[in-house]
Amino acid sequence: MNRTHLLLATAVLLALGAVVVGLPRQKDTSHTVARPGEAPTGVVLPPTTARDGALTLEGKLSGAYLAAGPSEAYAALTVRADKPREEKRLPVSLALVIDRSGSMRGQKLADAKQAARMLVQSLSDGDRLALVHYGTDVRVFASQPVSYETRQQMLAFVNAIEDEGSTNLSGGLEAAALELRPHVHDFRVSRILLLSDGEPTEGLTSEPELRRLAATYQHEGMAVSGLGVGEDINERLMRGLAEQGGGFYGYIQDSEKLTDIFRRELEQAAGTLARTVELRLQLPEGVTDAEVLGVSARREGRELVVPLYDLAGGQEARVVVKLTLGLEAVDAPRSVLGARLRYWDVEAARQVEVALGLSAKVTEDEALVRANLDQEVRMYAVRALGARQMQAAAEEMKRGNRERALGLLDNARSLFGTSAEALSGELADVDQTRAAYLNARDETSVKREALQLHRKSLKTFGQNNSY
Repeated sequence: MNRTHLLLATAVLLALGAVVVGLPRQKDTSHTVARPGEAPTGVVLPPTTARDGALTLEGKLSGAYLAAGPSEAYAALTVRADKPREEKRLPVSLALVIDRSGSMRGQKLADAKQAARMLVQSLSDGDRLALVHYGTDVRVFASQPVSYETRQQMLAFVNAIEDEGSTNLSGGLEAAALELRPHVHDFRVSRILLLSDGEPTEGLTSEPELRRLAATYQHEGMAVSGLGVGEDINERLMRGLAEQGGGFYGYIQDSEKLTDIFRRELEQAAGTLARTVELRLQLPEGVTDAEVLGVSARREGRELVVPLYDLAGGQEARVVVKLTLGLEAVDAPRSVLGARLRYWDVEAARQVEVALGLSAKVTEDEALVRANLDQEVRMYAVRALGARQMQAAAEEMKRGNRERALGLLDNARSLFGTSAEALSGELADVDQTRAAYLNARDETSVKREALQLHRKSLKTFGQNNSY
């Protein structure tokens, strides 16, 4: 981010209560809110950095000083993967799980089969592949090493898939895990690629149960990617499977693009440097609450646990945390947030943990606080807050609440628009969605725009595990 963009960020209004439609205004206690006419600070604080193995953890707070008494602050944490230390790609063990239920009839299933054939042809000798397809029942081509002979058998299995039955999504997942599990310790990377176009109707059908299933597999060393096709997918479920499973989420509006998505999944899996990645945030005394913006997190006592996706070389994930504080003024810097990054280093074949702490001075001098606000963290925070408005708008679009959805899109635009040059991409996303939504003439078109908006919001949050 260049200096011009950082200075432009000073004009951004982060007071969410002032823009959210239908919510009461709250007292402004956030020292990150830029006030009208306030001069840019130009401050960009150096990050605190911790590194071990393939990943680097960086973090910093939204200011070098925090306000005494009730206040708010933001922290930005970035997890970054090195470039691969090995030029030759690693062998992978994959299971491709295809929904063949009645709703896949026609072009969707034809494209899924074509993408599956491409995947079979793209794998190298030394890789393993299992194929699963599910309707009401589940049918399996057992995991096999890839060779000329097994490729022909796999292709015949794919060609024979015909649409029928309901949607036994959990059965497909369980069958895939059963095939991968015996070989987990023989491969550095194992991944389930799940494809579906609708709601599960057989087996496990509740979202919490299915997310727990994906989390279990991830802890066993098998990542789960959730790829949704068409306008009738359960976006929360497919995204939840990817979040808890450490894989990637995709909303694929055009099933013809499945071939490209499968190719990218193979490249990402083969380039994985870190898996079972988890960020644990410790809240010291004086931090009364914390919220991770835009990504899944769970509370364990005084810790927030944030599961992250498998990272390939050069990839990164950013986490923005809103902190609610009640601090007393002190002369020396005091701890505000601790962070521990845990992951399995694929190339070194070892468990790694790195830790860092974020500290700041606490003062009653409001001018001192405001003169030392970090422009970069402000930018990350406004992007995250705007993305949250985008996600809320997408939910209202799906519910048919047109005015509410448009109001939330306007909120996002107000946030991004205060720094139009620095946030031009985000602003364009909102404007494009608003125009398409206003022109939508049927329910299918509305669903399409809502799902596209969800996907855009994930990238705005700083997550790079969505297609």
